[in-house]
Amino acid sequence: MKTIAALQAAVTAASLDFEPSAAELDAIEVEMPLIRAEVELLDAQIMTIDRPANELDMRRVRRARNRVLAARRDLSNRAAAAWSGGAA
Repeated sequence: MKTIAALQAAVTAASLDFEPSAAELDAIEVEMPLIRAEVELLDAQIMTIDRPANELDMRRVRRARNRVLAARRDLSNRAAAAWSGGAA
């Protein structure tokens, strides 16, 4: 009987040594306002899970949703301006 050895350990150990590149870190930095706005929206939604939402909660969720939309708009506009060469 032949034994079959898994080579997964060697592949996994090598893949854990990588760190994000400077370009990836820059991309994360550009998207950080959107990430923060989405986290804020999630926090506002979590607050209303276990109880009925009152007017203050609804305002908080609505404002957080508006901040997410604004951050997405700004990110899209920045990407469009970069794609067109900034001539927009």
